[in-house]
Order: sequence, then structure tokens, then C-alpha cells
Amino acid sequence: MGLLLRGVFLALWVGQWLVGTLNRGSADVVSTALFRFVVLVVGGCPRLQAAQVQRLVGRQGEYRTTVSPAGITARSDYSTLIQKWSVLRGYRETRGRLVLLSRDPDIVCLEVLPKHALSTAEDIDRLRALPARHTTRV
Repeated sequence: MGLLLRGVFLALWVGQWLVGTLNRGSADVVSTALFRFVVLVVGGCPRLQAAQVQRLVGRQGEYRTTVSPAGITARSDYSTLIQKWSVLRGYRETRGRLVLLSRDPDIVCLEVLPKHALSTAEDIDRLRALPARHTTRV
């Protein structure tokens, strides 16, 4: 959804800039500078946000996640987060990971379980079976 909104926003800015340029017969310096600024900010925002999250998570040290019939336990050097299956509304599986989604609609909380951290195909099947047993696929 965010990608769609950014695309629509940029398309509107391009349209506004083109209409203004065509009406005047030439490109206005201020309008062109503002247009370039908006393109840079809208295009660069996801990268800036990702870098900020990486810095925040990097300070926590290495994470270790345990998935069990009781729930998910994520431990770092400074904290431990225990989530029971009842707080999750479902999961989605991609080629490289399982993503568990929070039940709370106001808080975007998710747990990402990378499949490459597992050693065998049987481990992946066992991991896949736990969320399937306790939540729904979304």
C-alpha cells in the first residue's frame, strides 16, 4: 500500500510540474528545484527509515529466536520478548521466511523467522507446522 501511495504522490507531482512547465513554455527554477526535492525525499524515505531501524536493532546485539508450542521467545543481549500464540492473528510464508503478524490492529508488530537459519528441510517443515497449528495463514 505504501508503494502505491508513494507512486500516486510522485505521479501527481510529475503531472503538476509538467502542466506548469507546459503552461509557462519553460521550466521554472523554483518549481523544478521543489520537484527534485520531493522526488528525493519520497524516494529516499524508505531507505532512511530502514537505516534507522537497522541502527536501532544493531544496538541490541545478536538475536536468538526459539519457536515452541508455547509461543515465540526472542532473546538479545539486553532483552527477552515472549509472545504466546494467542497474541498473533496469523502468519504468511514467503520463499525465505515465515512472518507472524500481531492481533492488535493499532500496533504493527511482527516476528520474522528466516528459513535460512534452519539446517534441514525437516526443520523447515517442523517450523511451518507450529504456526499452522496455532494461528491461521493470511
